[in-house]
Amino acid sequence: METQNEFIVHLSELRKRLVYIIIWFFITLCVGLYVSPHVMLYIKTQPAAVNIEWNVFSMTDGMFIYMKCAFLVSILFTLPLALYHIWAFVKPGLTVREAKGTLSFVPASFLLFLLGVCFSYYIVFPSMVSFMAKINGSIGAVETYGIDRYFSFMFSVIFPIGVTFEMPVVVLFLTKLGMLDPGKLKKSRKYAYLALVFVGSSISPPDFVSHLSVTVPLILLFELSIIVSAWYSQKMKRS
Repeated sequence: METQNEFIVHLSELRKRLVYIIIWFFITLCVGLYVSPHVMLYIKTQPAAVNIEWNVFSMTDGMFIYMKCAFLVSILFTLPLALYHIWAFVKPGLTVREAKGTLSFVPASFLLFLLGVCFSYYIVFPSMVSFMAKINGSIGAVETYGIDRYFSFMFSVIFPIGVTFEMPVVVLFLTKLGMLDPGKLKKSRKYAYLALVFVGSSISPPDFVSHLSVTVPLILLFELSIIVSAWYSQKMKRS
């Protein structure tokens, strides 16, 4: 009976936190609907889009992009709150030290994701657009882009890199769980480098400079992950 009551209490707590997240999501969605035209106009003034005409090939293209933009703004600003409520939900099962240590994951993961999005949008994406334009020009093709295709391509580049920038936080979390340690990371360095080179070449234009602009930051993130893991391991040994 006691176990059943505890389960009901946990379920009620989870429902309450989900309600908070959903309410905040709809509030930020309204904000997203308001700022979406400004966001899209800002994107249009950037080097990756300033020389490109956005065309619509159906009556609903503009509306769908408008809604997608609002939805992504909402997701972006709901993410920190969702991470916090996940932490708050599991907090009763953690020690005081674990609770304080894991709370720092919330802002760290959000800031790293933003850093990855900014890096991919301002550095990687413009180089990809420039490369594609050169290829199209070399074969005499006339560039006519649909707005839906343009934004779909942009999101497919930006968000994978944003997620990749979460590497140090993930490694630190796995180190805290005892699933990783600096020794394992150092031993797997050459395999990790090979995987990161493959990832970098997959999401960047097929030229040497673009490969380096993506792969080098990914490798630096991996090295930062080793440093963070080593720092935490030393901290645990001293304590």
